[in-house]
Amino acid sequence: METIRQVIEIKGDRKVQITLPNTIEPGLVEMVIVVRSLPQIEPETAPQATHLFGFLPQRVDPLQFQQQLRDEWNR
Repeated sequence: METIRQVIEIKGDRKVQITLPNTIEPGLVEMVIVVRSLPQIEPETAPQATHLFGFLPQRVDPLQFQQQLRDEWNR
């Protein structure tokens, strides 16, 4: 499962088109769409169109987290 975040502008026709990354294989998938209004900003300052996120919050160092998991396995 992957989480894909895209900031897009909804036009008057309310149609949305997205391009998925190559890591998504063709076939049946379940897609969940969450719509949250954002403050109006200029397009130049908008976040990049696509961000891929894992399950770790940014405040966690991934290498440290990995080492903690391995330490648990080695007990």
